[in-house]
Formats: sequence, C-alpha cells, structure tokens
Amino acid sequence: MADYKLKIRRHLPETGDAPYWAEYPVDLEGHRSVLDGILQARDRIDGSIGIRCSCQAAICGSCGVRVNGQARLACNTKLSEAAAKAKDGAIVVEPMGNMPILKDLIVNMDAVHWKKVQRIVPWLLPAGDPPEREYVVPAESMIDITQSMACIHCGACVSDCLSMEVDPLFIGPAALAKAYRFVGDPRDSQDEERLRDLAEDPHGIYDCTHCFSCVEVCPKGVAPMDQIMRLRRRATRDFEINDQNNGRRHEHAFTSIIRKKGILDERKLLQDSFGPFRPQGQAELIRSLPTGLRGFARGKITPKTALFHHKLPGVENVQRIYDHAEQHHEELNLYIVGEGGDTDEKEPAMAETPREGS
Repeated sequence: MADYKLKIRRHLPETGDAPYWAEYPVDLEGHRSVLDGILQARDRIDGSIGIRCSCQAAICGSCGVRVNGQARLACNTKLSEAAAKAKDGAIVVEPMGNMPILKDLIVNMDAVHWKKVQRIVPWLLPAGDPPEREYVVPAESMIDITQSMACIHCGACVSDCLSMEVDPLFIGPAALAKAYRFVGDPRDSQDEERLRDLAEDPHGIYDCTHCFSCVEVCPKGVAPMDQIMRLRRRATRDFEINDQNNGRRHEHAFTSIIRKKGILDERKLLQDSFGPFRPQGQAELIRSLPTGLRGFARGKITPKTALFHHKLPGVENVQRIYDHAEQHHEELNLYIVGEGGDTDEKEPAMAETPREGS
C-alpha cells in the first residue's frame, strides 16, 4: 500500500457558505484510481463528500472532475500519475469548470452541457419517408464520423474550454463535435441547413479560438476542435456560406496572405476579412480603428510596416505546400487505423468526407 493525499474542494451552494478545501489521506496502491481514493475517503472519513460516478470503466463519463487543474475522468486517472504532477504532495480535486456546482464535485450538466447539445438538433433528419426497415449505408461512408461518435459526454472539453470562459453563450466543443456527427452522416439531408445555422450564429463554429484545451483533455480521442474545423471546412468549401461573422472571408483572407507572402500580414488581414467595399465591412473597419491606433501607440505598428510588408524568404516552398494540399482532398482521420498487424505497424486510414464534392 502507498499513502496519498487528496485535497478536495468542498462546496454546498445552497448554504451560502464559501467553498473550502479539505484534505484526506488515502491508503491505496498507485495503480488505483483517483475515484477509488475519493470513494475511500467518503467511506472511511466523511460520508458527505459529493461525487457522481457509475461504471468506473471510463465509459459512462459520470465522474468528470478537475485533477490538478485539468479536466479528467476520476476513474481513469491513476493515483501515482496524479501524485507525480501534484504540488506540495497533495492531489487537487475540484469540480469541472464552466458549469454550475450542485455540491462538492458534482456539477449541473443539464444547465450547460446538455442544453447546448440540444441546441444543435442532435438527431438525424433524413429526406423522404422512412424505409420499411433500417437505413442501410456502406460502412466506409461512416468512417468520417467515427471520431465524433466516440464521445461519452463526460463534459471534460466543456469544462476546460477557454472560449466558454470568455463567452458562456458559445455552443461549445462537445455540442459542435456532436453536430459533425450528423453533418457528416450520409443519411442526414439537412447538412447545409445545419452548417448555415452554426456559421451564422455569433456563438457558433467561428467562436472557437483554437486553444487545443478540448483536444488535450478528451479521454476518448474525439478531439472536438478537429470536428469544429471540419464543420468550418464543410461550410466554407462545400457550400461557400458567406456568414455574417465573416468566418469564410477571414479564412480566405488568412490563407491567401500566407500563400502569397509566407507570413501573416495582419494589416491586410483585417481589410480583406471585412471587405472594405461592403457596407458591413466598412462599419467593422471603423470599429477596429481603436485597435490599430493602440498598435501605433505601443510601437507594434510603424508607418513603414503599415504601408509595406515583407515576404518570408523561401515563400515558394510555402506555395508548393498549398499546391500539394489542393491536389489531395483526403483527410487524415487519426481515430481510424488499418486492420491486422501490430499496433506500431498500423497506419492511419485516409478518410474522405463521404459526400460528393467534399
């Protein structure tokens, strides 16, 4: 047996008392989970500790908490690994972020996570009358959505999403990953409508800031940010949706500038993203003037850089990368591996979006 120490954040909002920290010794072997430690502390020391759990096999997603500041499944986190990253020898356990706390380590998933999942219409919308039996589709056409289908709705990505901290109305990584599960499904007939809805929403697919936090904490490899990027590609490339958030224009401006110069010209990015000849673009540019003036005041922008912007040496190599990418439309799906052989010898399958023109 080994001795570990859990530092658990205790809080019962309805009492009006402030949250506090309580430490509990744990007498378990290192390969046992943080959840085992919490349950032992509840059983032997304080029966009032609040924790939600069920399967203890990293399948149900019930025991999501923050361990040492990062969202994890308590049942899938070993005590030895958590202790190695702990400060002052105590494993810090607290409730997940971006959701209201009900008690101790239990958060209200309905108020945020499930509410946002409902927002994206989480069911298939096939065309025409249903068949007499099931909808039959080729197995290979489902490869593209297997990654998003692996979500167990633990809420870890929602907890650590930095965009949601800034904008609580952001639809969020879990719901948007679920949205791709239906957008990419060949049985669904409303992919364009779904994409237009999520692109036009100011808190939709263009509200993600690419912080990678959701990718880091997902226990099932869903990589929600990747699914959000897929939604963007479908919206901009397949349906050419010019949204009110300037998402498509910004993407086109960004990639065009990098292709031409090999380095980002932020001065030109702002202009090309908004479009100076569009009434809405002119208004946005005027609203952005204070940002530019602050850049001048702080020396980030000079008259020379405002008028001229250099090209990156060897920019022709960047342009070759663009040419290669445009000639290869397949997408690397790291969630799918080939069959047969040892794991180290398997190569990720190249999965294409299952619809024509994607």
